[in-house]
Amino acid sequence: MSYNNTPDEPVIHVNNISKVFRIYDKPKDRAIEFFANVPRKILGLSRVKRHKEFHSLNNISLTINKGETIGIVGANGAGKSTLLQIICGTLTPTSGNVSVNGRVAALLELGAGFNPDFTGKENIFISASIMGLNDEQIKECYESIVEFSEIGEFIDRPVKTYSSGMFVRLAFSIIAHVDADILIVDEALSVGDAFFVQKCMRFLRAFMEKGTVLFVSHDTASIVNLCDRAVWIERGEKKMDGSAKDVSEAYLAALFKQNNRTVEKSDKTATTVADVIYKDMRADFINGSNLRNDIELFSFNDASKQFGEGGAEITDVNLENTREEPLSWVVGGEDVKLRIKVKCLKSMYSPIVGFYIKDRLGQTLFGDNTYISYLDNPLNVMHNENMDCTFEFSMPILPVGEYSICVAIAEGTQHEHIQHHWIHDAIIFKSHSSSTVTGLVGIPMKKISVSVN
Repeated sequence: MSYNNTPDEPVIHVNNISKVFRIYDKPKDRAIEFFANVPRKILGLSRVKRHKEFHSLNNISLTINKGETIGIVGANGAGKSTLLQIICGTLTPTSGNVSVNGRVAALLELGAGFNPDFTGKENIFISASIMGLNDEQIKECYESIVEFSEIGEFIDRPVKTYSSGMFVRLAFSIIAHVDADILIVDEALSVGDAFFVQKCMRFLRAFMEKGTVLFVSHDTASIVNLCDRAVWIERGEKKMDGSAKDVSEAYLAALFKQNNRTVEKSDKTATTVADVIYKDMRADFINGSNLRNDIELFSFNDASKQFGEGGAEITDVNLENTREEPLSWVVGGEDVKLRIKVKCLKSMYSPIVGFYIKDRLGQTLFGDNTYISYLDNPLNVMHNENMDCTFEFSMPILPVGEYSICVAIAEGTQHEHIQHHWIHDAIIFKSHSSSTVTGLVGIPMKKISVSVN
């Protein structure tokens, strides 16, 4: 692998690389093969073969330009991680070559590169130095790395005592502070709590504005959301290279085709249920089964990351039922009220209160604000007055996972305003079970029917 600083060349150029792994049935076969072949090589005789060959990658070529965000998709065992490790330099290709222009920071296997017997602090210095920082640079950013990781006193303990989430916190904190040109992230972010994953995704989105990102995920929705381009790897070969949308759709189509099952045709008409307004026709059945969309709500976190000019303060956020009772659990499809309480620290003309609901990758699922509702009659709130804002809606049916609510208070118009108080992850909530199998959210179905002729 070569590293250079020529700005006219691509950031990463992968040229016909292949990787072949030798697979031995028994550990001793490796030694037998080695010692048996030493004299045979000297005498020019054919070599003894005690292994099988696994072709992880086959003649893959890839060019990545500066500033691109590339998604890598493919099934388990397709060769995605092998490709990334070769680009990072932790694996050597069997044939072909890779040219990298810039400093690479990678989060691949969980805790890869950490010495389990060393403390978190010692591993920071080791990992950061491997990524190209000298001792003085590491000392300058050390406190920021520790603060970002949020592992507290564990920084002075051996990393072998860490949980998987703490491994990710420390590893990501290091790569976020090495001033890299290229960031490579594998599926490691699937581990960790919702607050930290949201923080990582905010960093990732900021990095994408100036750097080059290779992002591996089985979640095609996140690939489409984050990436300009995607590459589909299948059985060690490059199956497709194109726009993130086109590649993701083709990959999903192949998965559906692969998992397709034959359904026997019936000459009977399926039973249908009459329309019920604002209620899913399957609600009674779903809510009586393990498919009920049980969503656990956590308390308002006023210490979550926030910013703003300070002209107003969000003092409380909670979800309530239609009787205005605070909820700790809710079922997808139920009517809820999101209540946001604000204290005005200055007089404001045309304040705007709003929210976003995001998934664990930071993708905005939906949201709204008060601007349009008061467009013809803007509010005028005086200093020290309080605002009590409610948004009433039906909670979508959410796939299993962790989500967060971001809330904000601004002043002005939809497009030109002053942001007074913005709180990331004001409330974290978790969907424990769901009837939704595709998409980012599900919505109640008023009627589903099938007619077979």
